[in-house]
Amino acid sequence: MIREVRAYHAARTPEIRRHLKRIHDAIASAAPDAKEAFTYGIPGFRLDGKVLMWYAAWSEHTSMYPITGAVRAKHATDIARYRNSKGTIQFPLTKLPPVTLIKRMVRTRVAEIRGK
Repeated sequence: MIREVRAYHAARTPEIRRHLKRIHDAIASAAPDAKEAFTYGIPGFRLDGKVLMWYAAWSEHTSMYPITGAVRAKHATDIARYRNSKGTIQFPLTKLPPVTLIKRMVRTRVAEIRGK
């Protein structure tokens, strides 16, 4: 991980770090060509020079951005299980983030970026 991403993770509690690592690793696994980035004070990944996915920790949840229209349309049923808004999905800290859903959303986002 790049220095800023490491620092961001390190500044969180062990529980929140576990959630962040799970999200980080799921994104990296689903998009192995993506490059880590750190913008707007949060970690994320870029693919082909474009925003792939950002993720962040908050006091009661972790979030992923952007949940685009294509991602929302393809995964609407699964996304509906979590608190979400137009551009984000929130995973409560009471349960580890769902790796399978994260990977599916990331793959959809990769296809969106690459025009497939």
